[in-house]
Amino acid sequence: MALNDLKHIHLGDNILSEKVSEGQLVSKLKSESGKGQMAMRQIIDGVYIVFSDFNLEKCDSQLRVDTEVLCIDHCREGRIEHALPNGIYSYISDGDLRVDNRKSHCSSFSMPLSHYSGITIAFFLDTAEKSIAEAMPGFPVNLRKLYEKYCPDTDPFILRAESQIEHIFSELYRVPAEIKDYYYRIKVFELLLYLDALNIESFEQKRPYFYKSQVEKVKAIAQLITKEPDSHYTLEELSTRFNIPQTAMKLCFKGVFGSSIYSYDEAPMLNFAHVTG
Repeated sequence: MALNDLKHIHLGDNILSEKVSEGQLVSKLKSESGKGQMAMRQIIDGVYIVFSDFNLEKCDSQLRVDTEVLCIDHCREGRIEHALPNGIYSYISDGDLRVDNRKSHCSSFSMPLSHYSGITIAFFLDTAEKSIAEAMPGFPVNLRKLYEKYCPDTDPFILRAESQIEHIFSELYRVPAEIKDYYYRIKVFELLLYLDALNIESFEQKRPYFYKSQVEKVKAIAQLITKEPDSHYTLEELSTRFNIPQTAMKLCFKGVFGSSIYSYDEAPMLNFAHVTG
């Protein structure tokens, strides 16, 4: 198998790629705040699995795709913040799933915990439809209908962490080398069946989107408390000082950092022990 579909994508000049073998590619990300690596392996024509590991605070994605692509991202560890073109931010954390068409991927990304690792399953629709039909004759999932179901616009669709998602992806991180190719194919078909059967109309997203103004305020709150560890702030004082309602402040803070202001003092990066109720 060859990586023929990559002619449709532009990774950007901040990524250096090296073909390690037929059907495999390793890409390294350059960033002032850290480093990252993506290891891509072709499963069948038009279908790829990508293992990502980033240890950085932020980076700019220059990714552009000139064909229809369906990407399913699973967060194993950490947290990733995606700045969308419409002035809102989306987040995925441990166990979350994101379904995306990469139309808004040329943007800025942040890792509030300075780390993110996970898997992406990418489908290049034109090629993948044919190869899936050949690999599994009669397979009931229509890729284009799935694309329309989860990607009606440019915003990603985020599924909360749950047992079915964990079951599908957890086994992908520890597959014996001698069975990888066959096992990856089986798990891809299982994932497609799961997404096809899921009723998204009744699905309540666990983590909503947040507006840029809200995100900037809670990040400023985090910086204030970090820089002034001997000061004592109540939630009411923080809410008043940064002109953000307490409920919105607490919800957005947890959405950005994955923890409440009270419990975030246990995190390795920041110390919020001096925040009181």
